[in-house]
Amino acid sequence: MNTGTAWSPSVRREIAAHPIAIRREWKQYLVLGTLGMWICGAFVYVGARTTVASNIALIYSTSPVMIALMSRFVLKERMGALQLMGVALAFVGVLHIILKGHWSGLTGVEFTVGDAWILVAMLSWTAYSLLLKAWPSPFGPAARLTLIMAGGLVVLAPLTAVEALLFMPTQVSWASFGYVLAVALFPGLGAYLAYSFMQRELGAARVGVVLYLGPVYAAAAAWLVLGEPIRNFHWVGAVLILPGIYLSTLPVAKKSQHDAPSNDS
Repeated sequence: MNTGTAWSPSVRREIAAHPIAIRREWKQYLVLGTLGMWICGAFVYVGARTTVASNIALIYSTSPVMIALMSRFVLKERMGALQLMGVALAFVGVLHIILKGHWSGLTGVEFTVGDAWILVAMLSWTAYSLLLKAWPSPFGPAARLTLIMAGGLVVLAPLTAVEALLFMPTQVSWASFGYVLAVALFPGLGAYLAYSFMQRELGAARVGVVLYLGPVYAAAAAWLVLGEPIRNFHWVGAVLILPGIYLSTLPVAKKSQHDAPSNDS
């Protein structure tokens, strides 16, 4: 299995060895690049101008649930009672952290135009996750991600040029270059590569729920790096999220022959 980075010689050799597959799948890379590299990312920044962070978190927290349900009904991935219970537990845990333990805050949520942008971004990520699984490919996770990134670059390059020239001129500096590089390597290449690998091994539904680890990681990172305290609602959320992810990622028990319907008359 190839787990090299997008620019490693092994990935380049893998891509060069399958020119027919690239010609057959190039439209898929454009679609996946549009959904996963443009809409689900850029739309969040646009929406964040007119909405609050809690609304963004609430809307995006429904994405793993959407992925799990659509995987069940569209991709026909099997999910048992334990897996569904795990999805529900993790979802409640994330909401508990977002609401900081105050569930009455849900009644005060107000939606704005920016939330529509966030909703489209969330649905785009859901579609990206489902299509990544629905469209089989001969390429490994790293090589396929490289091709998806190339498709995203084709879509993003002209839009970026128009934005930089007409709307938001970019100040070029070593600091901005460092920020872009850091974002590209860690939340970009690293996160997408890990997600692609896990999805191939576990399926779209179970990997979607793993995204609920985000608030737990964020709280731990904020404590270690920024010195922010870990509060009671973080612990309660983690107690719900971690068992929920464990249950949701358990293998689904196969039906035995005794459970199958009989054909005897």
